[in-house]
Amino acid sequence: MGVGEGSGLAASGGVWTAATGVGLGWTSLPVAGPQAPIDRPATIAAPMRLRSKRWDLEVRPERGGRITSLRLDGEELLDQGIGVDQPNAKGFVEGGAWGWDEMVPNVEETDTLPDHGEAWRLPWEVVRSGVTLCRGRILPWELERSIDVAEIVRVDYVYRNLGAEPHPAFWCAHPLFRYESGMRIELAEGASTKVFLPKGSTSREELAWPSGKRIELRWDPELTPYVSIWACNGDLGGYRQIAIEPAFGGYEGPGPDTAMLEAGAALEWWLEIRAL
Repeated sequence: MGVGEGSGLAASGGVWTAATGVGLGWTSLPVAGPQAPIDRPATIAAPMRLRSKRWDLEVRPERGGRITSLRLDGEELLDQGIGVDQPNAKGFVEGGAWGWDEMVPNVEETDTLPDHGEAWRLPWEVVRSGVTLCRGRILPWELERSIDVAEIVRVDYVYRNLGAEPHPAFWCAHPLFRYESGMRIELAEGASTKVFLPKGSTSREELAWPSGKRIELRWDPELTPYVSIWACNGDLGGYRQIAIEPAFGGYEGPGPDTAMLEAGAALEWWLEIRAL
């Protein structure tokens, strides 16, 4: 149950599309198989709401810790989807690809891990105002996320290996912002694109909307060196969204750039959003 303002609503049953997920990923580990669809209706608890003079942010801890709304001066910046909201679905897009999720501990489905990771499918624990926590069920990971909303929006993360053996740590931010014609990436109707930037090549990216709203996402390229940009204009069942996705762990799976995290060890990093 989240803290703060909000009311309880009942979610609809599973809705499926022909779309498939997109993004980064790594290969499987010899553990239990991926999570299947959960045969029970989803419910929506009270969201956690954080405000400042210009920013208004809402989180649904029970909905995979999803940040469902991020408003700047009253204007919604995150894509609100196409009416699909079913976290019990097998695939991420089928479950409703909107808002801002954390992709842990993978993105692409493997023999052992579900599409777009475990975190979006699991309930998150509210530690205190602005701080939520999620623990893996297939792999022994823990992700703590602390959100501070003031002049800027700052998100601090701690990833821990709770297991007895090393495992390849992976995280990717998945904020799906509204896409509109006239933005820096121009797409034809029904098109989509994904761009992978060179490792460690930038520490910031800007988004600007025709309304005049402009923001800058910032991160430390030493901590999160991989960045991809995803944009969709009506593809994947009608979604219109653009995402800036800092990540660590490598694009193609366990290999030279994957962070093998020792048992009991932790990684820390951050992400900021500034109004321009």
